[in-house]
Amino acid sequence: MKLIIAEKPSVARDIAAIVGADNRKEGYLEGGGYAVTWAFGHLVGLAMPADYGITGFQAEKLPILPATFKLIPRQIKEGKEYKPDPGVLKQLKIIGELFDKCERIVVATDAGREGELIFRYLYAYLNGDKPFDRLWISSLTDQAIRNGLNNLRPGTQYDNLYLSAKARSQADWLVGINASQALSISAGSGVWSLGRVQTPTLAMICSRYLENKEFKPQTYFQIRLHTAKESISFPAISTDWYDTRQDADKILARIRSAEYVSVSHVEKKQVSQEPPLLYDLTTLQKKANSRHGFSADKTLSIAQSLYEAKFISYPRTGSRYISEDVFADIPALIAQLSADPSFGSYAQALSSGTELNRRSVNDKKVTDHHALIITENMPQDLSSEQKTLYDMIVARVLEAFSGKCTQETTTVSLEIAGVPFSVKGSVVVSPGWRGVLNAQDEEREDDAVSTLPNLSLGERLPVNDGELLEKQTRPRPVHTESSLLSAMETCGKELTDETEREALKELGIGTPATRAGIIETLLSREYIRREKKSLVPTNKGLTVYLAIRDKKIADVSMTGEWERALNKIAAGEMDADTFHKGIEVYASQITSELLESRIESDHAREAYPCPKCKNGRVVLSPKVAKCNNEACGLTVFRNKSGKDLTDGQLKELLLKGKTPLIKGFKSKENKPFDAIIAVDADYKTIFEFPPKTGFNRKRK
Repeated sequence: MKLIIAEKPSVARDIAAIVGADNRKEGYLEGGGYAVTWAFGHLVGLAMPADYGITGFQAEKLPILPATFKLIPRQIKEGKEYKPDPGVLKQLKIIGELFDKCERIVVATDAGREGELIFRYLYAYLNGDKPFDRLWISSLTDQAIRNGLNNLRPGTQYDNLYLSAKARSQADWLVGINASQALSISAGSGVWSLGRVQTPTLAMICSRYLENKEFKPQTYFQIRLHTAKESISFPAISTDWYDTRQDADKILARIRSAEYVSVSHVEKKQVSQEPPLLYDLTTLQKKANSRHGFSADKTLSIAQSLYEAKFISYPRTGSRYISEDVFADIPALIAQLSADPSFGSYAQALSSGTELNRRSVNDKKVTDHHALIITENMPQDLSSEQKTLYDMIVARVLEAFSGKCTQETTTVSLEIAGVPFSVKGSVVVSPGWRGVLNAQDEEREDDAVSTLPNLSLGERLPVNDGELLEKQTRPRPVHTESSLLSAMETCGKELTDETEREALKELGIGTPATRAGIIETLLSREYIRREKKSLVPTNKGLTVYLAIRDKKIADVSMTGEWERALNKIAAGEMDADTFHKGIEVYASQITSELLESRIESDHAREAYPCPKCKNGRVVLSPKVAKCNNEACGLTVFRNKSGKDLTDGQLKELLLKGKTPLIKGFKSKENKPFDAIIAVDADYKTIFEFPPKTGFNRKRK
């Protein structure tokens, strides 16, 4: 009997249907000479310090550097203690018995670093000794599974991938356990969580947030000139900036007194824009966040559901390229889209048109998995969110294999009374790939105009009007999930060129498969919170950042170097033991640094005089605003009817007794409503509604 082990039950059922294992047993399926069983993600993981006899947080016990790492079944929390998950123990027993009965194992966990680790840790924990082969596929269609089973690869081919995964797992343990304990000891109270990847990520969020909030805008002035030719009116902007309104007004007066403006320079050129590369997970998450407001975790979850439904290829990919053999299937995939109600006409034209663009085809740039593409299975009955994401992937497939977009750009310099002006225009000559979504150029400059008349050097145009533009310098915005994913991908380097971004990928922090989880970890630990599309630190998160911002553990570039080292282990270019020794040294260094640091748990928290007791101060925390006078007990929870109150709204409530009108609450029937939050005579929060018929309505 051969044993196939999948990562989850749904995948196991798909594989079982192919091999004829249709006899359902407890914890597995059997038939056709196969048993097909499953894990539930990581059934086995690294033991905690208590399993090594180390309890509590003691500075003299740090750093904790196990000579040999122990494996234990996945734990669940019961009260204040952790115990093995009974469901995990039951499945481990079943898998162990199947290990004993089988002659050979087929590893069908996810084809990636973490999928490899799931099986290898399980195999080690159960003292497996049967030979195993690897099922390595990039989609779950019936044909892909059949092809994969007919072309199983030796398990030893993935030994380096396992060593990389194990090194990552142990590195996260060494850094997370030691750093968290060291900072918690320094704080003197509470548990402060740090991590190899989560802490540099928090540092990027906090650094950008503080930069934004501390930015002092500078006012400056420009002049907008209005002119025209052949009934085509267009504006031009002064290329000089003026520091004072007085200086700008003087220039404006000269402009308005002039009759003509002269054309001093005209430059026309055709610009070809290559189509974008196919999506990998990170670029899909970024686009879904900026375009639809999806969190990175939500995008991954939806993509995983589409993958398991056999509609798209493996979503956790880090590649934006496909190989030549996959490219051979692309014409058929595009042809089948002719029936798609949204993209049918474009797909039909692309299928019958010229040769497909090959920019996304490169055997050398495909690693474990190729870029995200659709499969031959056309979906039906998708949820709204599934359809949104699926359509994004369809559109990108069509864009990637379309022709270049050609635009004619015109740059015109004008001069009037010695003052230089400029204007840029752009006209699409051939839409190419932009025709898929009729997309505008997202990088187009704010002052660019669509159409300019034909202009010649020395030509004079009438001055129709002039106006003063008062502007302010602007800080870089706080991070959104999209911009944070970009920063994680390039270790904080801001790059807009797609080719440059691709070159820096191996220096990124985290992986496409883990970045969403890192963001969710920071949210769950209340180090950051979402404000609309932005990610902002909580007071707790700022407290941690201010304590560690100059420490090694917050160094983004160093974390990127560790990630590159893990990639080298997977490629067989670096010894895993060398990496492990380096991480032990690093863990020791950061432990010493953090034990010497100081953290004030209430640091940076905003506080306001208590309106109830008049003696205490109400401290704003991530979930609650609470008076620090224990005898008072004033407590205001941030979340009201599905909406979190901002710091500014809580401040208004505490200082003025009510907030301004707040939009977007949800009733018990899930209907939206707008209201004011106020406090009653007992300092309980109530809703107040703007008067509609001459009276105020209130409800608690």
